[in-house]
Amino acid sequence: MPKHQVWYKILELDELPEGRVKAKAAGVHTLCVTRLDGQYAALSNKCPHQGGPLGEGSIENGMLRCPWHGWDYHPTTGAPPDGYGDCVPTFPVEVREDGVYVAIEEDAPHETTVTDIMAETLTNWGVRSVFGMVGHSNLGLADALRRQSKAGRLRYFGIRHEGAAAFACSAYGKLTGRPAACLSIAGPGATNLLTGLWDANVDRAPAIALTGQVDTQVLGPGAFQEIDLAGAFGTVAQWSQTVLQTSKHAELVNLACKSAILNRGVSHLIFPDEVQTLPAPEGATAGQPDGRMTSRAIAPPEESVAAAVAMLEKAERPVMIVGHGARFDMPAIVKFAERLNCPIITTFKGKGLVSDQHELGCGVLGRSGTPIASWFMNESDVLLVLGASFSNHTGITPKKPTIQVDYDAMALGKFHAIDVPVWGEIATTMAVFNKRLAKGTAAIDQRPEIASRWEIWRTEKQRRRGDDRGKGVNSASIFRALSEHAPDDAILAVDVGNNTYSFGRYFECTQQSVLMSGYLGSIGFSLPAAMGAWAATQEEDPRFKGRKVISVSGDGGFGQYMAELLTLVKYDMNITHVLVRNNELGKISKEQRAGDWEVWETNLHNPSFAEYAKICGAHGLQVNSADDLDAALVEAIAHNGPSLVEIVADAELI
Repeated sequence: MPKHQVWYKILELDELPEGRVKAKAAGVHTLCVTRLDGQYAALSNKCPHQGGPLGEGSIENGMLRCPWHGWDYHPTTGAPPDGYGDCVPTFPVEVREDGVYVAIEEDAPHETTVTDIMAETLTNWGVRSVFGMVGHSNLGLADALRRQSKAGRLRYFGIRHEGAAAFACSAYGKLTGRPAACLSIAGPGATNLLTGLWDANVDRAPAIALTGQVDTQVLGPGAFQEIDLAGAFGTVAQWSQTVLQTSKHAELVNLACKSAILNRGVSHLIFPDEVQTLPAPEGATAGQPDGRMTSRAIAPPEESVAAAVAMLEKAERPVMIVGHGARFDMPAIVKFAERLNCPIITTFKGKGLVSDQHELGCGVLGRSGTPIASWFMNESDVLLVLGASFSNHTGITPKKPTIQVDYDAMALGKFHAIDVPVWGEIATTMAVFNKRLAKGTAAIDQRPEIASRWEIWRTEKQRRRGDDRGKGVNSASIFRALSEHAPDDAILAVDVGNNTYSFGRYFECTQQSVLMSGYLGSIGFSLPAAMGAWAATQEEDPRFKGRKVISVSGDGGFGQYMAELLTLVKYDMNITHVLVRNNELGKISKEQRAGDWEVWETNLHNPSFAEYAKICGAHGLQVNSADDLDAALVEAIAHNGPSLVEIVADAELI
């Protein structure tokens, strides 16, 4: 039975000059269209030799020449010279009153491929967002993702640099506890993912990397864009596998998702080009998480509980220090703190986990912190540390009696010995402690002292807002204004640098969620991270749906991924970027001075970022005076779409 033909208009009547050739699309097919001696013809665009694009060739001496290797074919019949070799397939052409038409036989129904099965498995595991760049070595996989996107099962975001895709995935995982995916081609596309994936790795965020690869038949000798991707990703991926023809394809995705979620890290799947379009085996079905996951509410060992409870019963001035690892356990933590009436301090990565308006909240400890937090730590007689490390940036003293609780046994006592290391899921452990301390403790009520310390610090912040050297707005004023105008439930992605230290000191959290590049400390994090957070707000998860997303960076950080402002505009992402501009890498200048070095090469040449935002299609505002801060932030945050507030700031008033 003959196939049905579909006619497509491919040219206007005067579009193709005599003796010329052009590549034109007919549906999903690309054809080589020629005109010779007044006759139009449509041929396959692929040279039978090595698939060269004939539509990019030329007609020389009456013959169509392939641009890759110079093979010749007749421009209208597709026949090779002297009749030797393969012919180029041709298609029926009609010249009508309104243009030139070509007939294409309708495509056969799509045959399910192994990547179709794998993409469906990803969505079954709850992967709802993919960030990446489509390219020549991931086209089969990209088409499978396209089909899932068309079915409404995931959203795809085409970024301008693969590094942004990885940072977006990292931030999404930190915020939600679920993995998003990032897509790249082989070679340089894959290596561009590494920085953002290292951010996910060190901050224990689930993420899935999907990288194309050259054909397996040319893998090894050094094909174009060939890189040993398993070796290149090394320990950044806690799980990495190459997809082969004989693989159990759905099972690979099951393991990738399970590993990313349970190990809180990066899973990596490598897709050789030719494997991506293989037909799925007969009867193959997509994988799913049912029966593959267990509850992680694991109680701590009795010996550890008894030792911790004994310390807490006697403590008069206990203090709780909460880190990023406890971000999903805060209701249980706050309940326990209220039982003890003790201060709750956070690490910098944990900023915002407890509201600064809560009567027990004491802000951030360490270099970016408040004097309130350091004062209470120094006055404590027991520290209860939850989901935090003791790295030098946290500022947690090793000199106090300490109980450390963590779901990761290797994190316990990682940097020095701890009095009582407790291995257990944090919320479950808090419930156990609460029950075991039912008879009460010796703890005093520290709430009056907390209120007094906040009053002292807020008075000091107000004094700093009056500082003016005539060189820009001071940071105390910038983050006072942002504290007042950011919605209470906003999600804030914060970069690195002096802007970050100032945010830690001066911004007062209500119920906002804060995202940052914690252990990696990677400049440029905030704008791509905001993209990941915004993707989460478009999903059905009630924890995040509809929340405002705000990105905060300096001019150095924004310069790393400023092209992603175009991505925000393309997908109409309702993100406000607050750009603290001081025309230098201020943190590095400060470090050079502190080390008795000459300040060298930290100055920055900048455009008007507000005008740049407008050119990109976003809403742009510039602030040169503290008097204009409030109005500009209100306008930008209220704008329904991408917006940027460029604040000219004093590099020394931080």
